[in-house]
Amino acid sequence: MDGVTKARHCVYQTHYHIVFPVKYRRALLKEEITNTIKEIAKEIGERYEVEFEQIGCDINHVHILCSFHPKYSIGEIE
Repeated sequence: MDGVTKARHCVYQTHYHIVFPVKYRRALLKEEITNTIKEIAKEIGERYEVEFEQIGCDINHVHILCSFHPKYSIGEIE
């Protein structure tokens, strides 16, 4: 079973695709900003139970594919 995570009292496989657009879809995300976003995501993943599988940045939005324990709701992660 690929991608299955075992926790203390459950087995789960979650994948969330989250898109964060820039306000008014302005082209603001330069390379240094996207690198900072990826570094911050890595720190958040280490601090909390979030696995960032992929992070993709375009000039006007950020795509995040992540997985986390089902005890958290998507609203708590965003």
